[in-house]
Amino acid sequence: MSAQSMNIVNTPSRHRAHTLGKDAPELANYQDEPAQMASGAPGKSGYLRLGFERREDRSVLAAMERRVPSLVQRALYWDEEMPQLPCVTMISTSGSVLQGDRLATDVHVGAGACGHITTQSATKVHSMDANYATQVQCFRIEENGYLEFMPDPLIPHRKSRFITETRISIHPTATMIYCEVLMSGRKFHHVDERFGFDVYSSKVVAENLEGLELFIEKYILEPKKEDLDATGVMQGLDIFGNVVLLTPKEHHQRILERIPALFDLGAGIASGASRLPNHCGLVFKVLGNDSGQVQIQIREFWKVAREEILGVTLSPKPLWR
Repeated sequence: MSAQSMNIVNTPSRHRAHTLGKDAPELANYQDEPAQMASGAPGKSGYLRLGFERREDRSVLAAMERRVPSLVQRALYWDEEMPQLPCVTMISTSGSVLQGDRLATDVHVGAGACGHITTQSATKVHSMDANYATQVQCFRIEENGYLEFMPDPLIPHRKSRFITETRISIHPTATMIYCEVLMSGRKFHHVDERFGFDVYSSKVVAENLEGLELFIEKYILEPKKEDLDATGVMQGLDIFGNVVLLTPKEHHQRILERIPALFDLGAGIASGASRLPNHCGLVFKVLGNDSGQVQIQIREFWKVAREEILGVTLSPKPLWR
């Protein structure tokens, strides 16, 4: 693994993490600085850079750079169905996302390489009395590359404000599966925790390697301004799972045929898949009340995607997960 020198202070993703919230209308009322430590100060400006490369019959984590509170473990090869797949776990040394945090991640997958990225546990966004937290993620997947980004759920505490922006640059022959799961909060901790956060804002942009835009999806949740339990939004459910699959068009129809729509509010679960614009891939969304049920639906979509794209199945969920 190389620790290549680069000026991480001036990387575009890290710069964007510091400016993202300043130009976001949904955060206009939360521009005050924390009294304890300034936003983006050392220890609150996390950065990760991961680079996967193909080496003979397997891929490796060939480049890695990190700055607290962001940390990453060494790559492990625990996927029995894909023994060539390096699996990397991201960690936060602060234990949760705090007010004033500015977090940035850059991931590069080289030609013919593959990688799997997850988190050590759920990401908790702590309560805030000032400012907000930002996250910027940039992924670049080269020709015939394959990347799975499957973090554990994000749990926004009451009075938290969090904005995340993800940019995916991908070759037409490559595949990426990107997942985000949003919980309603610590609903068993306090009566005001369920949808008690102030702002959750998420934007995902995909483009080809020349910068031609493929699709944009953005949603802003402000439960104190709009009832998230309304019909057509959460409709009484607590968990939202969003999976973006970018892959060549030849795989789309076969995957859709194996993913039927599900709608059973009595059982507290609903899910479905549809096509993304410009024939770039599919999106799978799931709502539920139980995180285990939501994860089962996501794993089934993930499993089908692997089988239809790679010809290998998904290993059983590890006992430690």
